[in-house]
Amino acid sequence: MRIATWNVNSIRQRLDHAVRWLGETRPDIVCLQEIKCQTEAFPKEAFEQLGYNVTVHGQKGFNGVALLSRQPLEDVTHGLAGDDGDVQARFIEAVVSVKGGVVRVACLYLPNGNPVDTEKYPYKLGFMERLEAFAADRLKLEEPLILAGDFNVIPEPRDAADPSAWVNDALFLPRTRSAFRSLTHLGLTDALRATSDAGRLYTFWDYQAGAWQRDMGIRIDHLLLSPQAADRLIATGIDKHVRAWEKPSDHVPIWADLAIAA
Repeated sequence: MRIATWNVNSIRQRLDHAVRWLGETRPDIVCLQEIKCQTEAFPKEAFEQLGYNVTVHGQKGFNGVALLSRQPLEDVTHGLAGDDGDVQARFIEAVVSVKGGVVRVACLYLPNGNPVDTEKYPYKLGFMERLEAFAADRLKLEEPLILAGDFNVIPEPRDAADPSAWVNDALFLPRTRSAFRSLTHLGLTDALRATSDAGRLYTFWDYQAGAWQRDMGIRIDHLLLSPQAADRLIATGIDKHVRAWEKPSDHVPIWADLAIAA
């Protein structure tokens, strides 16, 4: 089973890219972020024609997440528990039945948090606290669990081409990285780092200052695995070539292969 995540930065602008990429890689489950459209405006039919079941948690103009699966999506939940006043569309959870049980997937678009001297940074930290509480609860089920998405967190200096450029950014502040470590210390495995210690593994390149051309990227899109999923991890990859397509997203897809019968 291949599980992939991609911040598409507007699904309507990137629909042709998404269809092309899905045709190339044929993942079993796909988490999309920053779809930037309301639920009813999401182009479901294009993905259903490719054999995917689709569930969407959309929002006009910004945010928004979607889950695609070749198997039926069950027990779908929209929104992250813990703050009834949070109206931003940033989270979907669902389960997929597999031989011998289920795989649980949470697709998330964690807040950016900038500027840090505004209410946006406390919102980011609060979201991360809620995500940790969610993960702690779901880990009790002892199922294969994947938290996938744009975390807007640079976990370590090696995850940025130029760490010094990010020292005052919400993505790299000590409190942000500490909150991410607290999440992983629950028993979650960073899939990419479990399979590779290579340098220059990035998932995002800014549109500005020739970041892509100079390979000045950062790694902020992650797949975090429960022990039951990590035990089945075979391989991971970053589909970096997608960033070179015409009018691309500033993020690229990443994926993990698990030894689970789809």
